[in-house]
Amino acid sequence: MFQTSSVPVSELSQHRFLLYNNDATQHLFEVAAGLDSLVLGEGQILAQVKQVVKVGQGVNGFGRNISGLFKHAITVGKRVRTETNIASGAVSVSSAAVELAFMKLPEASLDNARMLVIGAGKMGKLVIKHLVAKGCKKMVVVNRTEERVAAIREELKDIEIIYKPLSEMLTCAGEADVVFTSTASETPLFLKSNVKDLPPASQDVGGRRLFVDISVPRNVGSCVSDLEYVRVYNVDDLKEVVAANKEDRLRKAMEAQTIIAEESKQFEAWRDSLETVPTIKKLRAYAERIRLAELEKCLGKMGDDIPKKTRKAVDDLSRGIVNKLLHGPMQHLRCDGNDSRTLSETLENMHALNRMFNLDTEISVLEQKIRAKVEQNQK
Repeated sequence: MFQTSSVPVSELSQHRFLLYNNDATQHLFEVAAGLDSLVLGEGQILAQVKQVVKVGQGVNGFGRNISGLFKHAITVGKRVRTETNIASGAVSVSSAAVELAFMKLPEASLDNARMLVIGAGKMGKLVIKHLVAKGCKKMVVVNRTEERVAAIREELKDIEIIYKPLSEMLTCAGEADVVFTSTASETPLFLKSNVKDLPPASQDVGGRRLFVDISVPRNVGSCVSDLEYVRVYNVDDLKEVVAANKEDRLRKAMEAQTIIAEESKQFEAWRDSLETVPTIKKLRAYAERIRLAELEKCLGKMGDDIPKKTRKAVDDLSRGIVNKLLHGPMQHLRCDGNDSRTLSETLENMHALNRMFNLDTEISVLEQKIRAKVEQNQK
């Protein structure tokens, strides 16, 4: 990571953590479900997980286990969003500000509404991220200095963020349909006297400009709301929205954890079943050797002038017989992980097949895993 990004190892190490086995599975599933996201349940992170699968194809280390894990994580992410609707509802003042703005805008204007964020501190940055989570690709940010805006722009590389100095605030407001304010100013930035002279908002939003003020003290004077073509909302308006949504979102997160637990168990069973692959391969190879030997004997007795169609028919017949005979044993080598009886039987079946067919497969690793799981289930 250091060689790729040039970020010092010491800095990277502060954010590094290491998880193994089921803990790693659980974490990835939570990430894909949006439980670790700034906006709980947002869809952008799931798109990034899908990108990992796409980029990982053919890369060393991204083998069957890891590929299967990420593909299962995508399934988990989709299921959580479908069954819990976890992405709906705001749970912070900044997310409520964006949620409210999108509720007040005409639906047809959501993609074209011009967004202005005044202040690039902690709250302003959160507003920007929530706008991005809602699909906003372009916005203007007014701040005293460009440094913070540049840092946000670097973090959100695919988003067009235009910086403007504080001296151009009124001009920018006149070119915006929605104005978010989040500065530490002790006095209002917008008063009735300067807002009334601004050009009207675009017809896409009905010509009415929306001010969403999440600053304490307020950045938008209460007198501004007297103007007919302006709507003003402040922190007091948003707190009720946040309180109402927090309990509902917590319930949805708990539902999501139940889904993740189910899916983790399924993935774990699939992963454990991969341990039976060596036995399956050796059993199939053993059967294939016998099939080919017997096929050669049969074709030899039939002479050299056998039509291609007949040769293929005999070959297909032998394959069909082998596949049907192997179907039962193969099914009993699958480990579904649902109960200790199935796990124990899987181990017994592997021992029996190795013994009967002299497959000489190394099954100690699987045996340890299955025995550990059986013990865990019996606790």
